[in-house]
Amino acid sequence: IGYAHLRDMSGASSMDSFVRGFYPDYNKDALIIDVRNNNGGNIDSWLLDVLQRTAWMYWEGRSSNITTGGLGWDMQYAFRGHLVVLINEHTSSDGEGFARGVSELGLGKLVGKRTWGGGIWLSSDNRLVDGGIASAPEVGTYNDNFGWGLGVEQMGVKPDVEVDNNPKSAFDGEDTQLERAISVLKEWLEEEPVALPKDPGHRKDMNKKEGVDDGCSA
Repeated sequence: IGYAHLRDMSGASSMDSFVRGFYPDYNKDALIIDVRNNNGGNIDSWLLDVLQRTAWMYWEGRSSNITTGGLGWDMQYAFRGHLVVLINEHTSSDGEGFARGVSELGLGKLVGKRTWGGGIWLSSDNRLVDGGIASAPEVGTYNDNFGWGLGVEQMGVKPDVEVDNNPKSAFDGEDTQLERAISVLKEWLEEEPVALPKDPGHRKDMNKKEGVDDGCSA
């Protein structure tokens, strides 16, 4: 089971965090992406694009395949396993957008607590003469399923598996939400193992047989 943590969705540092966490584990059977306490940004579209890549064909040499250091599959770096996204009440803004996208696109399961509940965009363009900013909600979101707000604004994204971290246990070093995410993935893998498709066996002999009319004669 792989693990990647994203504390925000802002710029190069958050993209770098995802790259360091995801790509070394892209061929694992399962992955946890932790967006608890994520304070947002604007890279959810890129993350969802990466996670939607699909393995549609496989490479195998005479003596190597993905299990022995071979090339693997196309689309390159497509994640074929089961995904859990960890969320909590401090997951906000684009962290919530990412979680909702994972759910709406059927990419994985959400584990944790209902998120913060702020999904309307605003900008920092309205600067005042004293250097301050006057901001107001500007750009809403919608889809056919949820309508305005995507079930995020003033509501928060509800997890598929709800579990809280007890403050005392968390202080003592326990992470009940993470442990539950691991349990969910283990059960999922038992029910739906992730396996490479079996190779087709020996290639068909395409050599022209002597004395056999293959219909290709001039």
